[in-house]
Amino acid sequence: MQPDPLVLKASEEEIAAIHARLAEHQQTIDQLNEELAETNKGVVALYAELDDKAAQLREASELKSRFLAYMSHEFRTPLGSIRSLTRILLDQMDGPLTVEQTVQVKFVQSSAVELSEMVDDLLDLAKIEAGRVSISPAWFEMVDLFQAIRGMFKPLLMTDAVALVLEEPVDIPRIYSDNQKLSQILRNYISNALKFTTHGEVRVTARRSDDDFVTFSVIDTGIGIAKEHQATVFDDFTQVNSPLQKKLRGTGLGLSICRKIARLLGGETGVESEPGKGSTFWVRIPAQLGEPALSAGEAIPLAAGTTHA
Repeated sequence: MQPDPLVLKASEEEIAAIHARLAEHQQTIDQLNEELAETNKGVVALYAELDDKAAQLREASELKSRFLAYMSHEFRTPLGSIRSLTRILLDQMDGPLTVEQTVQVKFVQSSAVELSEMVDDLLDLAKIEAGRVSISPAWFEMVDLFQAIRGMFKPLLMTDAVALVLEEPVDIPRIYSDNQKLSQILRNYISNALKFTTHGEVRVTARRSDDDFVTFSVIDTGIGIAKEHQATVFDDFTQVNSPLQKKLRGTGLGLSICRKIARLLGGETGVESEPGKGSTFWVRIPAQLGEPALSAGEAIPLAAGTTHA
């Protein structure tokens, strides 16, 4: 039986139409592939540019850190000389001073001290950003830490209007951390609290929580910090705008450095405050930083109230 010519013709037309559609689709696919190839070239170029920018930023950051470290070291020598000379003059080792001369020399001494503190902050920031701050954990007693802080600030309490109270730690055994770095944080907290507290007290406490962390708090009765500023007080170069702040110069780096050091110690920092009612700055660190290395014959410290069997 011969196939119907009309059916054959219809089939050939359908096949031709399918081929035409396939050719059209293939053309669209080819066009999309070309566009995709161009897009890929653009993405590759963008990644290369981002890598260059990242390298430039790293280099700029390293240069900034080196510059800060270099300038801080260079400033320390003349500042040390200025402070030594003012101390000699005020001790009247080269002869008596008039009342006016004494006042002026004290101004010079005060300015040199403030500038020295700024230089120290810049140097600390440069070291932290360059990753050159080493943590040296060791066992230490809380009582020893608080006694050292008390002795450090006792000569600085020039007025009876503000009392510095360090509560004796209770039920806190020895801590395995870097006591020098922890002391630096607490000294900064206390120094700030004394600056912004005109009457009342600055109280330092330590509490151990069930998760084996210790929280140190510095509580003052000072001017306080508004809610909108509390989120940024630990940022670099941040200072809260207040009438008292305008009288006190600084870099705005102290609290930022505290936060960076606390993170190196495996902890965190924070603040709770209310204007006119004071502030509470706290740092929370683990009681044991990593795995403590015990020296030969050294026993693991026992919690308060625990005895050997």
